[in-house]
Amino acid sequence: MPELTRRRALGAAASALAGLAVADLATAASAQPVAAAPNASDPAPFDEVYQGRRIQGAPSHGGGHHGGGHHGNGEHGGYAVRIDGDELHVMRNADGTWISVVNHYETFATPRAVARAAVVELQGAELVPLVLA
Repeated sequence: MPELTRRRALGAAASALAGLAVADLATAASAQPVAAAPNASDPAPFDEVYQGRRIQGAPSHGGGHHGGGHHGNGEHGGYAVRIDGDELHVMRNADGTWISVVNHYETFATPRAVARAAVVELQGAELVPLVLA
């Protein structure tokens, strides 16, 4: 058995790290994307009744989440969502997915999907306005 030297130990460690990196790349390549690219255009407007609640969404140009608007305006990236006329605060993540204050830890592909999920989660309860100072 050859003597363990610093050079051989470092070479073995480098080989192990390279193997892990290749495995991570293979896993990442096989993963399915959750949503559209983050610089995709605003989603199309919608207006429908879902489980007895009216949900609406449309591009809004009144100043986005970081562009001078305030957090309680139901907008992000220039998109506003409402449930029965009440604003649902939504945010677009860097990966293009959407979240809301109702489903903050679950991502959705579109604002319509966020609104529908919020309706399900609310179980008939009123949407309380979000007021951030």
